[in-house]
Amino acid sequence: MNMSMNNLLERIEAAQTKLNFSGAVFVKQGDSILAHRSYGYANRSDEIPNKVNTRLGIASGCKIFTAIAIAQLVDQGKLSFDATLKQCLQVSFPYFEDNITVHHLLTHTSGVPDYFDEEEMDDFEQLWITTPMYHVRRLHDFLPLFQHKPMKFPVGSRFHYNNTGFILLGLIVEQASGMSFSDYVQKNIFDKAGMMDSGYFESDRLPGRTALGYIDLPDGGWRTNIYALPAKGGSDGGAYVTVADMARLWEALMNHQLLSKETTDLLLSVHTEAEKDFSYGYGVWLQKNAEGSLHYVLMGYDPGVNFRTVFYPDRALSIVVCSNRSGGAYEMLSTIEDGWN
Repeated sequence: MNMSMNNLLERIEAAQTKLNFSGAVFVKQGDSILAHRSYGYANRSDEIPNKVNTRLGIASGCKIFTAIAIAQLVDQGKLSFDATLKQCLQVSFPYFEDNITVHHLLTHTSGVPDYFDEEEMDDFEQLWITTPMYHVRRLHDFLPLFQHKPMKFPVGSRFHYNNTGFILLGLIVEQASGMSFSDYVQKNIFDKAGMMDSGYFESDRLPGRTALGYIDLPDGGWRTNIYALPAKGGSDGGAYVTVADMARLWEALMNHQLLSKETTDLLLSVHTEAEKDFSYGYGVWLQKNAEGSLHYVLMGYDPGVNFRTVFYPDRALSIVVCSNRSGGAYEMLSTIEDGWN
């Protein structure tokens, strides 16, 4: 069942009022844009509003870019999903097991120590006490956070969401391609998909139309997230996109503009059972609806950043929600989804 345009926009407006949502929303089915809305401020101090073409952070939503980059290099014969970390990366990890593969890293089953382990840390900001975030601008800058730590569990034994694994994948992309990770993604993913507003930007030199992320404090005050995140995002997260650009990614992926059909299918296949009612492919969460068909989900959570997007292949439906607050994206997306279910 399809929702009427008015009903959809009414639902979005009602959710925005209830959540005090700040960010942007995009809904497209087939060739029809059903909603393209923005709310709140990109800059609260100067009361600069978010616009539909504001660039917003998406935190771990970027993991799919890393997975696509790896898969492109597999398509080119430069890498294999079964290759070991040792074969792909000339960096010493004295305590890592030898049989960790690219597949294990892509599916969060490698067992490597996570530099930000959600089982051990609540607050991402704790990381930057000993490693100042303004020094973290290249993938190699993350290495001191995990290079000499022991394995968390034996390779392949279980799923455990892991940011380190995706930093390692980004380093593999750099070594295999001879390019910096952000340059590789810009040229081979953003440019190819027509994502002209997206990029990995440094927090102390953001381009125009980029929202600051806001952390709301218990006393009703707020601060930006500039001291809560690395100065430049890495292969585990931290790019900025517009909501329309993110829908372009889904289209480019589904139209095989980025990968061969065979490799696209592999990226979007169930590789491991994950958390609650989710399974995991390569860099993407997979969820079954009541009829048993899969849809694809990306999500991102950082201080001052909240992101959620889904793509329903059977309906050619993409929904993208980017928030420059720490919450609200899931609730907004659920409100939109409920209109179809």
